[in-house]
Amino acid sequence: MPAHPERGTRAQPAAPAHLPSKVGRGGRVPATAVVVGGLLAVASAVVLSLLVGTQSVAPADVVAALTGTGVSEDVAGVVASRVDRTLIALVVGAAAAVCGVVLQGLTRNPLAEPGILGINSGAALSVVIGIKLFAISGVGGYVWFALAGACVTAVLVQLLALLAPVRAQPVTMALAGAAVMATSTSIVGAILVSDRGALDVFRFWQVGSVAGRGAGIILDVAPFLLVGFALALSSGSVLNTVALGDDLARGLGQRVLLHRVLAAAGAILLAASATALAGPIAFVGLVVPHVVRAVVGPDHRRILLGTVFAGPVLVVVADTLGRVVAAPSEVQAGIICAVVGAPFLVALVRRTNVA
Repeated sequence: MPAHPERGTRAQPAAPAHLPSKVGRGGRVPATAVVVGGLLAVASAVVLSLLVGTQSVAPADVVAALTGTGVSEDVAGVVASRVDRTLIALVVGAAAAVCGVVLQGLTRNPLAEPGILGINSGAALSVVIGIKLFAISGVGGYVWFALAGACVTAVLVQLLALLAPVRAQPVTMALAGAAVMATSTSIVGAILVSDRGALDVFRFWQVGSVAGRGAGIILDVAPFLLVGFALALSSGSVLNTVALGDDLARGLGQRVLLHRVLAAAGAILLAASATALAGPIAFVGLVVPHVVRAVVGPDHRRILLGTVFAGPVLVVVADTLGRVVAAPSEVQAGIICAVVGAPFLVALVRRTNVA
C-alpha cells in the first residue's frame, strides 16, 4: 500500500494499491463470468451443505426429503434443519461480505470490517441489554437493538480514528474497534454472569451460528436486508469515485456527504441484520472483499457483485466444515470463520504501510 502524503498537506492520500486510477474501467473478469461463476460456486456449496452433516444421509434420501416422498420423519427432520441453516448462512454471508466492501471503500481502510471495527460486538451488547432489561426474544426483537448498537459503535470508532494522524488511521481504526469490542465483551460478560436467564438466551447466539434456527426468521429482518442491500449495492460507482479522494469526487459532481451517509446506512443495516440472524460472525467482511478484489479487479461495482456470491459460499462452507471437523459435536460457523480470518488479518496488517 503506497505511502500517504506528508502530514499537514491539503492533498488527498493517493489511492491504495487495490484502487488504481483507472478504478472505474472494469476489472479483469467480465461481469457475466462473475455471475455465472458465483452461481456455480453457491450451488456447489448448497449441495455440499445438504449432503454433509453429523448424521449420515444418503443423497437419494436427501432428494426424497426435499421432494417430500418416501423418507422417515427422522431423515426429513435432518434435511429440513440443513435447509434452514443453509438459507440463513446464504443471507448472513452475503450481508456480511457486502457490508465489508462498503466499509473498506468508505474509509479507504483495508482493515475495515464489522467484526474488527467492533460493530458486531456493539450490536451484540445492545441485544444483551435488550434481553436483560426488556426481555426481548426472537430475531424480530433482536434486530432493533442490534441496529442501535451497530450505529452507535460505528460512529464511536470513526470518531476515535479521526483523532489519529492520517497515515496511522487504518491501524488506529482497527485498534479502536478492538478496544470497543473488548469493552463490549466485558460488559456482556458482566451482565450474563449476573443473569442466568439472559445467559441461557444469549450463550448459543453469541458465538455466531446458523444452526438451531428456522429459516422463517429471515422474514423478520427482510425489510432491513432489502433496504441495506439496495443502498449498498447501488454504491459501487460512488465508492469508485470516493476511492480517489473526496476533493476529486466533489469535482466530479458527487454529493459526497449524502452518498457516504446512504452507503454507510446500508452497511450498518446489513451488519445489524446479519448479527440479529446469526450472532456476531467476524472476518467474513474482511476476507471476502480482498479475495474477490484479487479476482475481479478494483472496480467496486464488480467487487460488490462478486461478494454477493463469495460471502454466502464462505459461510455455508464454514458451517458445513463445522459439522464434521469435531464430529459427533459441531463447531459453530463463527469459530470456523475466525480460524480462517485471523491469519488473513495478520498477513494484511503486515502488508499495510502505516509507518
